[in-house]
Amino acid sequence: MRKLISIVIPAYNEADNIPNILNKIRTVFQNLDYRYEVILVDDGSRDNTLDTIKSQALTDERIFFLEFSKNFGHQLAVKAGMDYAFGDCVISMDCDQQHPPELIPAMLEKWEAGYDVVYTVRGEDEKLSRSKRNSSSSFYKVLNWLSDIELEPGTADFRLLDQSVVKIFRKYHENEPFLRGLVKWSGFKQYALNYEPAQRYSGQSKYTVKKMVRLALQGVTSFSIKPLYTAVYLGFAFSLASVLYIPYVMYAFFSGHEVSGWASLIMTVVFFGGLQLIILGIIGIYVGKMFMQSKNRPNYIIRSTNLKTNLN
Repeated sequence: MRKLISIVIPAYNEADNIPNILNKIRTVFQNLDYRYEVILVDDGSRDNTLDTIKSQALTDERIFFLEFSKNFGHQLAVKAGMDYAFGDCVISMDCDQQHPPELIPAMLEKWEAGYDVVYTVRGEDEKLSRSKRNSSSSFYKVLNWLSDIELEPGTADFRLLDQSVVKIFRKYHENEPFLRGLVKWSGFKQYALNYEPAQRYSGQSKYTVKKMVRLALQGVTSFSIKPLYTAVYLGFAFSLASVLYIPYVMYAFFSGHEVSGWASLIMTVVFFGGLQLIILGIIGIYVGKMFMQSKNRPNYIIRSTNLKTNLN
C-alpha cells in the first residue's frame, strides 16, 4: 500500500487562501506515488474560513478539519494538527503559500533517504521592509544567545516529521510550545532545505512585531534559564560598582566637598528601579509559566471536527 502523507495547515482568517493552497497541493501530488490527507486547523477565525474548509471537505474526502473553540495561537494549532495526524509522515505548513507546496517532493525525497526530520530555512526576502528583516534577524540572534538551542536564521514552521517523531510530540503538553525549538531539541536525524519564500497569496501576515517578541520570549524561557543567570551577573556587577563608589564618597565627605545633584540621584534611582523591575519580570515569566502549567488545563479545545480518529 502506498504511504500516507498527512499535511497540517493552521488557518486564522485565511478564507481566500484555502482553495488555492489545496489546489496547489493536489497538483503536487498528481505526480507523486503517495496517498495524502490535509488537516486544516481553524484557529478561531472571524471570517468564513471554517465554511470554506467545510465546502472543500464536501467535495474531497482527503480534506479534514479541526475547529478550535477560540483563537489559541499558531503554535498550538500546528500541535493540534500533529496530535491528530497519523500518516507515515506529517508535513506542517502555512496556507498563505509563502511555504511553497512545490518543495514537498524534495522533502519526501530526503525522508525516504532516511531523515526523520526535514525542516526548511527561509532565504531573505528583499521585498520585505528593512524593519521586518531586521526584527527577524534579531529574533534568531537573541534566541540563540539566550537559549540552549541553535536555530539557523530563517528556520520556518514548514517541516516534515516522521511518524516516530510525531509520536514523541504527542507526549509534549507544554502550555506555550515553541515548536521550532522542540524539533531541534528532540534530536533525531535532521536535514535542512533552503527555499525562497513566495509572495503571500491573500491577506496580511498574522505575525506582528509584538507576536515575534512574544515568540522569542517563549523560545528563550522554554529552553534556557540563562536570563536568570544574566540577572544574577548584573546584580553582582552593579553591587561591585557601588562598592567601588564608596572611596569617592568618603573622600568627598572628609575633604569637605559637597555631594550634590538631585538629577544624578533621581537618574540613579530610576535606573536601578527599572533594572529591578526587569529582573523581577524575568523571574515572573518563569514563575508564571510554572503556574499555568500546574493548572493542567488542556492546551486547546476542539469545538468540532470531521475526523473519525480518536486521539490516544
